[in-house]
Amino acid sequence: MSKEDFNDLAAFVRVAKERSFTRAAAQVGVSQSALSQTIRNLEKRLGIRLLTRTTRSVSPTEAGEQLLRTIEPRFDEIEMQLAALSAQRDTPAGKIRITAGEHPAMTVLAPALKRLMPKYPDINVEVVVDHGLTDIVEERFDAGVRLGAQVEKDMIAARIGPPMRMAVVGAPLYFENHARPETPKDLAEHNCINMRLPTYGGLFAWEFAKDGEEQNIRVEGQLIFNTLAMRLSAALAGLGLAYMPADQVESHVEEGRLVSVLENWCPTFPGYHLYYPNRQFALPAFRALVEELRYRD
Repeated sequence: MSKEDFNDLAAFVRVAKERSFTRAAAQVGVSQSALSQTIRNLEKRLGIRLLTRTTRSVSPTEAGEQLLRTIEPRFDEIEMQLAALSAQRDTPAGKIRITAGEHPAMTVLAPALKRLMPKYPDINVEVVVDHGLTDIVEERFDAGVRLGAQVEKDMIAARIGPPMRMAVVGAPLYFENHARPETPKDLAEHNCINMRLPTYGGLFAWEFAKDGEEQNIRVEGQLIFNTLAMRLSAALAGLGLAYMPADQVESHVEEGRLVSVLENWCPTFPGYHLYYPNRQFALPAFRALVEELRYRD
């Protein structure tokens, strides 16, 4: 096989997996038009169409799916062998892709990377902030971050954060016109600041527990955001009640800018875990990252 065929097939695998020329081009560091031309050249040489293109999507044809199933495992093997060779270097090296929610990215990953990166200049880390329950194997991530209860059973998990607690908070201005809720069901009478889940398109249910009783409450309100910063800003402005990680509002509560309610319904629960396929831990760069992130009481 010529070098040209090899490179073009590698490009095909990337586009077919991503279902997008734009995302694939960004990953391999070429322009979208150049990548599209590469695929057209490959299809011309093979004499068969491999991808179906529309204005909004890209998907493999039947022949493309057959080719993908055949060659993708081979490219994975090559990548693993190259990673194994890099493991023989004196210092860890390589690229690590991680998917995480906004909160763990800011509070767990960012501090660890500040310590890790100066020590290992040959390690490159990409963090993709995503609130959905991403399939890290399908999306070709090396690892993901989730709360302990959400980690898939076939993954290795390492605890990377302390126990957590959620908090329901509102500004003193808000409570000038609204009674403080005594139970989670009282939230039905309140203007609550919602968060939409991208994985399912629905709104996040606020989770509560007390004396063995669990309640998942679907709240309503005028505002829906998908970032912590905007939910916090709206709560501080007196626009409603927000359901937030307690560490993000602690200083505001202590200084009187926010009032915490339903505290006896907000117990602690297991914190964040890094999860990954077993094979990843064989790579020195990945081991260095895990050890830097590992939570120690």
